[in-house]
Amino acid sequence: MPRLSEDQIGELFIAACHAELSALKPGNVHVHSSGHGMEVAQFEASAEAAAPWIAASGEKVGTRILRAVEASFAAAGCNTNLGILLLCAPVAAAAAMNLELGLRGRLNAVLANLDAGDAASVYAAIRRAHPGGLGSAPEQDVAVPPTIGLLEAMELAAERDRIALNYTTGFEDIFEFGLPELRRAQSLSDDPSLAVTTLHMAYLAQFADSHIVRKHGEAVANDVRQRAIALEKLWQPVAAAKALPALLEFDADLKRQGINPGTTADLVVATVFVASVCDAMGLNGSS
Repeated sequence: MPRLSEDQIGELFIAACHAELSALKPGNVHVHSSGHGMEVAQFEASAEAAAPWIAASGEKVGTRILRAVEASFAAAGCNTNLGILLLCAPVAAAAAMNLELGLRGRLNAVLANLDAGDAASVYAAIRRAHPGGLGSAPEQDVAVPPTIGLLEAMELAAERDRIALNYTTGFEDIFEFGLPELRRAQSLSDDPSLAVTTLHMAYLAQFADSHIVRKHGEAVANDVRQRAIALEKLWQPVAAAKALPALLEFDADLKRQGINPGTTADLVVATVFVASVCDAMGLNGSS
C-alpha cells in the first residue's frame, strides 16, 4: 500500500486548513468574517508553522502535537488549532506508515500504540493552548502529569469532548459521517468552498458542538444545532451562493453572542485532511 512523504503530508495539512478558512462556516473565523478576537491570517500562519511538526517522520504523535502547538503559538500568539492538531497528527502518522492497510486501518494501529509519553506531551500541549471552557476533571486532570496512556486519557474525556470521543472510536465521526458528507457535497458542487460549507453545516446539525457545551452549556449547544437544522434547506443537498446571505446572518449572530463552534471547525479540517490523504494514496477512505 502507498505511503506519503513528509512534504506531501505537510502540504495536504496546510491545504486542508486553507480550505476550511476559505469556506463560510457560521460561528468560526473564515475569509468572509473574522471573529472571537482572531483573524484569518493568524490561522494561516499557525497552519504553516505547525505543518512540519504534524508531518515529522519518526516523531511520536504526542511530540508532533506539542511541538506543533508551540510553533502555532509562536506564529499566531494564541490558540488557533489545538483541536485540529489533536485530530490531524494521528492521521499524518498513519499516512506515513508502511503497512498493507487502508488509512483507517493504519490509524487504528497508531491509536492502539499511543502511550504515557504521548499523554504527557498532549497534556503539556493542552496546558500551553489553554482552550476556553476547559474546566477540571475528577481523574487525570490536565493540570497534573498523567499516569496513563493517551488513549486511556481520551476514554476518560470522551463523554465531554468529541475529539476525545473520536480517539476511542477510530475517528468514527470523520470516516462514517463527515467523509461521506464531504464526498457527496463535492460531487454536487463545482465550488470547493461551498462543499466545505455544506460539511460544516452538516456537522453542526448532527452533533452538539462540545466546545460550545464547555463554554455555554448544553442548552446553548443544542439551540445552535437546532438552528442549523432549521436552515437545512439552504445547505442540503449542497450549499449554493444564494444561501450565503442567510448563513452570514447566522454567522454574525453567533459571533455577537460569543458562540464559537470550535469542535465543528476541527472536525471539518480533519475531514478535509483525511479526504485529501486518501486521494493522494489512491484509497476510498472506508478502511
